[in-house]
Amino acid sequence: MTFLPGEEKEIDVQVFAPTKGPLDLYILMDFSNSMADDLDNLKKMGNELASLVEKLSNDYTIGFGKFVDKVIEPQTDMRKSKLEQPWTDSDPPFSFENVIKLTSQVDFFTSELQKERISGNLDAPEGGFDAILQAAVCEKEIGWRPESTHLLVFSTESAFHYEADGVNVLAGILKRNDEQCHLDPSDKYTEANNQDYPSVPTLVRILGEHNIIPVFAVTNHSYTYYKKLQEYFPIAEVGLLQEDSSNILQVMEMAFEVRSIRSKMSVRAEQKPKAFEAQFLTTSGRVGKFRMRLKAQRMIDETPVCKMDPDDKEGTMRVKPTTFAAAVNVEASILCQTCSCEKTFSLVCGKCQCDDGWLGAFCNCSASTSALDTNQCIGPNMTEPCSGRGDCLECGTCVCYNPDQFEGPFCQYDKTQCHRFGGFLCNDRGSCIMGRCVCAEGWEGSACECPKSTQTCLDSKGGICNGRGECVCGRCKCPDSGIEMTATCEPNFQAQLGVCEATRSCVQCQAWKTGEKKDKEECDKCPFKIILVDELQESNFRDQDDDCTFHYSVDNPKDPAVQDLVVEVLKKKDCPPASLLWLLPLILFLLLLLALLLLCCWKYCACCKACCATCCRMVGFKEDEYLLRQSLLTSDHLDTPMVRTGPPKGTDVVRWKVTDNVHRPPNHPQVLLKPNPKEMIPFPLSLRLNRLFSENLSRPESRDAEQLRKEVADNLNEVYKQIPGATKIQKSSFRYNNKVYRQDYTIMDTVLSAPRSSYPDIVKLTEKNVQSGSFQDLKVVPGYYTVATDRAGAMEFQEGVESLDVHVPLFVKDEDDDKKQLLVEMVDVPLGIAGIAKRFVNITIIKEHASSVFSFLQPNYIYNRGDGVANIPISREIIEDGRTQVTYRTKDSTAKDKKDYVTVEGDLTYGPGETQKTVPVRLLELNEKDGLLEEKQVKQFIMDLSNPRQGAKLGRYPRTTVTIADIHHTQSLWFATSPGGHLGSPGFPKAKATGPRSIRLNWEPPPGSPMGYKVKYWIYGDAEKDAQVLDVKTPYAELTNLYPFCDYEMRVCAYNAMGDGYDTDMVTCQTLEDTPGEPGRLAFNVISPTVTQISWAEPAETNGNITAYEVVYTPIDDEMKPVGAAKKVKIDNPKKRMLLIENLQNAQTYQYKVRAKNSVGWGPFRDATINLASQPARPLSIPIIPDVPIVDAEAGDEYDSYLMYSNEVLKSPGGSKTPSVSDYSMNGKWDQNFLFPGGSTTRNLSSSSSPMSTISSNYRSGDARLSPGIPDTPSRLVFSALGPTALKVSWQEPQCEKDILGYSVLYQLLNGGEIKRINVTNPAENSVIIQDLLPNHSYLFKVKAKSQEGWGPEREGVITIESAVDPKSPLSPMPGSPFTLSTPSAPGPLVFTALSPDSLQLSWDKPRKPNGEILGYVVTREQLHGGGDLRTFQVNGDSAETSLTVPNLTENVPYKFKVQARTTQGFGPEREGIITIESQDGGALSQYNNQSMTRREVFQLPTEVSTRTNVSHTMVNDPYFTDGMMMTMQQTETSGMVTRQITKEVVQRGVVGGTTVTKKMFYES
Repeated sequence: MTFLPGEEKEIDVQVFAPTKGPLDLYILMDFSNSMADDLDNLKKMGNELASLVEKLSNDYTIGFGKFVDKVIEPQTDMRKSKLEQPWTDSDPPFSFENVIKLTSQVDFFTSELQKERISGNLDAPEGGFDAILQAAVCEKEIGWRPESTHLLVFSTESAFHYEADGVNVLAGILKRNDEQCHLDPSDKYTEANNQDYPSVPTLVRILGEHNIIPVFAVTNHSYTYYKKLQEYFPIAEVGLLQEDSSNILQVMEMAFEVRSIRSKMSVRAEQKPKAFEAQFLTTSGRVGKFRMRLKAQRMIDETPVCKMDPDDKEGTMRVKPTTFAAAVNVEASILCQTCSCEKTFSLVCGKCQCDDGWLGAFCNCSASTSALDTNQCIGPNMTEPCSGRGDCLECGTCVCYNPDQFEGPFCQYDKTQCHRFGGFLCNDRGSCIMGRCVCAEGWEGSACECPKSTQTCLDSKGGICNGRGECVCGRCKCPDSGIEMTATCEPNFQAQLGVCEATRSCVQCQAWKTGEKKDKEECDKCPFKIILVDELQESNFRDQDDDCTFHYSVDNPKDPAVQDLVVEVLKKKDCPPASLLWLLPLILFLLLLLALLLLCCWKYCACCKACCATCCRMVGFKEDEYLLRQSLLTSDHLDTPMVRTGPPKGTDVVRWKVTDNVHRPPNHPQVLLKPNPKEMIPFPLSLRLNRLFSENLSRPESRDAEQLRKEVADNLNEVYKQIPGATKIQKSSFRYNNKVYRQDYTIMDTVLSAPRSSYPDIVKLTEKNVQSGSFQDLKVVPGYYTVATDRAGAMEFQEGVESLDVHVPLFVKDEDDDKKQLLVEMVDVPLGIAGIAKRFVNITIIKEHASSVFSFLQPNYIYNRGDGVANIPISREIIEDGRTQVTYRTKDSTAKDKKDYVTVEGDLTYGPGETQKTVPVRLLELNEKDGLLEEKQVKQFIMDLSNPRQGAKLGRYPRTTVTIADIHHTQSLWFATSPGGHLGSPGFPKAKATGPRSIRLNWEPPPGSPMGYKVKYWIYGDAEKDAQVLDVKTPYAELTNLYPFCDYEMRVCAYNAMGDGYDTDMVTCQTLEDTPGEPGRLAFNVISPTVTQISWAEPAETNGNITAYEVVYTPIDDEMKPVGAAKKVKIDNPKKRMLLIENLQNAQTYQYKVRAKNSVGWGPFRDATINLASQPARPLSIPIIPDVPIVDAEAGDEYDSYLMYSNEVLKSPGGSKTPSVSDYSMNGKWDQNFLFPGGSTTRNLSSSSSPMSTISSNYRSGDARLSPGIPDTPSRLVFSALGPTALKVSWQEPQCEKDILGYSVLYQLLNGGEIKRINVTNPAENSVIIQDLLPNHSYLFKVKAKSQEGWGPEREGVITIESAVDPKSPLSPMPGSPFTLSTPSAPGPLVFTALSPDSLQLSWDKPRKPNGEILGYVVTREQLHGGGDLRTFQVNGDSAETSLTVPNLTENVPYKFKVQARTTQGFGPEREGIITIESQDGGALSQYNNQSMTRREVFQLPTEVSTRTNVSHTMVNDPYFTDGMMMTMQQTETSGMVTRQITKEVVQRGVVGGTTVTKKMFYES
């Protein structure tokens, strides 16, 4: 093909694919230990696999490969025993191995597969990408055939490692993958530990080059990862595996047969010269026809195409589907002009500037008279140029008048005239383009009315139309069989109940010429013919003509081609013998006589009566057990029937009790845990009131219920105030027991909160008042009461009562086991003669982990009838991603179907990641009759959700009520004036914000002659009486000088000589956003002379939603002039108003500026100036949480933004590798020789003759500098958990004037024990991996560096790896259990925000795993150095983020805060923080210098560490160098371990006398 520059040509290509062409199937399977059951199932499927591949292709081969991961840390456990056998009965770990080369011998494949054993590794993501690439590029080794379809089935349950995902950096592998085959003679991958995993784009390209179609068969754990990965491949499929891969063959068959993956087509042009551009048109994505448009470029990179190299403007390109080896070869070249006479144009700014005599976009139209002929704009079967809808330009070009409505070369298509369905253009599921509907994905039909999906045709078994019909346009088209069918072609059993009755008259007339259709004419109309038989499975009918009974059966025909029913009739009738009516009087007389004899025996045999009464009356539970699903529970109680048999005369009182969690063994930790007797718990209480139940009492808002509730509260509170610590009763409600035959007494349920230990007193007091028949003035029925706790109650069977319901509490709690059991037991019968029959009933509650939660967004919606449609949103909360369904249905309330709206019902299918869908409900206009009646009744209908599937459940709002608002009601409100002559209210008030501080309000004048209008407006939330009033003469008003981004409410009234008229309804409007004000007061937490944490408050005037903050810090001199470059840090999370800045210049003054941003722009700066060296360093107990920005002041441009540790890493649920970042300084209880190696740590200061020399020999003075060449402290420690017992410790190289020679890492259990040391002799290594740690134990680590001059100071860090352990061996982690670096029961890290010089805001996050339901928090505040009062604050609620404003603080005084969660199980561990509001006026803090003895260290620690601190003072009188010494003992709780932290703080005062100056020394221990 030859092209001119800029020319386009199109090529039609057709692709053929045989239905059963050659097929190469390679199965690549994950061999980690979690896939053991999957491998076992695959081994059992030999015959089924053979049948499948034979079904898919007549010419097939099948192969098998396996993979795990790179055999190196941290991916693999490198201990020798684990390298030999990572799991019981397993093979050593490996990366990838080609096990079975592609073969056509299925028997050989099956036998070789039986030899395979599972292997294992450490981390959850696997090295599958290495295996896929090797399976693709090793064509000879795998056995791919050139002309076959290549299918690779990738089976796993885990996520994947990919290039540069960080794990290989830890392992030291940085070399990129070379994309070459590296299989040794045993078909094992040899370069796994030498090069990185391939990237996703690399895999896409490699598989495309080798014509391989991937099918990812994965479990639900990793389904979303591979679903996202699928989007990058031209052709790929993702199938959902069962947990044991038992359906892997079905997944493969689904990909081939249902989704026809082999017939899918993704076309591309390979080896295309640079000068050409290819575009593929009319591709359906399936094998068939497609059209390719080739275009020759004019310019490439500002170079005319004709001036390019010959190889760039001509060549042979291969046009082929991605998965095909064959291709169409297109030889294309560009014909460049050779003489000037051919040129009719010049290129100007990329467009053709035509020479004289030429027209058109490409100057290819001669400017002759024929070019202006309008007949060129008249299309076929048209009479007007451009269809009368546009202008005809030269060369037959039409320009349409309204391009938004008309289109086409002759403007012949109207975009509003496509097919409609249900009144909607293209069913609102597509677009009208060129006269036809172009449907959205998943829809088809002339009006896009037909869904392509078969979801709406699924029957109750999951099949399509029950296998009887076909799914046409989203509905089942069922064959006509004469039997009533459901919408999915299933037999309608409800309709079939009458099929015998419907066929009876035809059977009678054909068999015996009797019945309703005995006339031959009527009988011939019957739709079937009968068959007389000798015996059958019959149905009975009586023939009224002869009183005989005849029998027949009706069945479907066995041959599907036959549509008539098969009716078989028994040849013989059953006719009654001669009449025996004379026997009836005799039988009645004998029965009467027998009854009389029995009555006499009962009356006169007293001993029999007593015996029967004693022996025959029994009570017991009706059922043995109940199985409940927690997701379906609608109450926290279960009404368990208790029945009484025998003579009902007399009263029996039965006492019962219920025991929770009986399935737990006696040594279970929760069973051994003794409850706190002082803990406040709720006691559910039930009484039977001496008052008949009425329907009004079941409605809590009714007057009767409210009065009775008050009466109950007054009397019961008066009685139970005798119980120490008891609170007033709550949640009183009323019901009745419909099992009581004689009288429906009202049963009252309420809750009394009291200390746990008061239960016996409550039971005794309740029983006493119940037996007396009254609680103060409240009358009750004696004998019945329930006091639930651990748990007991009593039931009274009154005379004549045979059944009662026991109101059994279920005690459902979040921390319950997945399957919990309760035991309800009848204890005894203290009153009555009944014996106990069925004494026990077991209740089992199964906790289901829902994958999704469906709910309406709100319980009520209002839609205007004039809108024509109500779009009702249905939300889905994703807990475990995947596909799921829910059913919706509307039903009438006051609105009626087909009168006010059109009812809808159906199923909504949510794909992975989808969280919300809308259901459109068509609203109908009122007819003329209804419009005249102007009904006052509000029109409403209801929509319900039901039948959630695939593990989903219904959420907060499973039902919503939709109100249809009629426009004429609101319009009619203002037409009339009142009888007194006052004006009516103005009509249709509308408000619109015109700026940040202005609103325009419009309205329509009312009838009459208003003299003016009064506009009242006020801020939302203020009282209307405080509104401002604006008097205007026009029907509009401009409200100015308003607050930005503020909600206002408005009313308007007209006035005349008679006075003010009526107000309009309230109108609301929000002003527009404006730039924010300056942030609140800056607060500095000085950590060291070079490290500070700066925080600030939200601007007082946000004027919108704050989206970001910017921090600028600049070194300045005494004249406030910059002496260095300013650095900027942008913080995109507006909730994190703090920043940690490291490596500032020592003794340098900095100016810090902070400003806020919203959608309008940046606001003004708030600034402050501070020199850290002049501030005292104090310990700061605020953990630096992972998403708090940390910047390095000395870093280069690559650190202009901030470093952030984030837990958004790709990982499977197996464990966490997220580093935890903390700024928490902590010392443990260490051996003395470990703290101070080489010297004594015990000194008696008071008895020493030379205290100065004694101390200086063992401690370093506070202002002493490190000797030149001594390394500084290593920078921040980083801990990464590699498993429940393995940890990687990393650090940054410290500053040192001489070369670092190595490092020393020491670690020890925090509560004491053996000290272990690791020496790192290679100075380039800055990390170590430590194995065999104890799970759930806290360790203290110390790292220091060494040079020629000696060892430098240490960096300390404390860490705990939490993991599930074997109950029988608490030091052994459960295999495969998750592990983490946190204490989840403590509140989140404390965040302080200074609001003013004497107040701050304290906020924290909710504990991730609280021990029980959170009731609130307790916050304590005290001065760090003593003095002042200890204050306690109570904070109620359990919101995700809680805050507290603390007033009455003092500047420059450090305060200690502790936060503790209060739950239903007691108090959880504490979170502690220390904060000081620094003065920002540059003044001195105090007349004395205060120095903390604890060095400020920055190192990694779990972000949730709780501390409990007690402070005691010990004063040491030493005249030489100390004024006082304070000892702080800090007790730290972490994962059940209790440790102590000892810190000494020395307060010194310099003493100057004469010419002698005492040197100030500071010491640490």
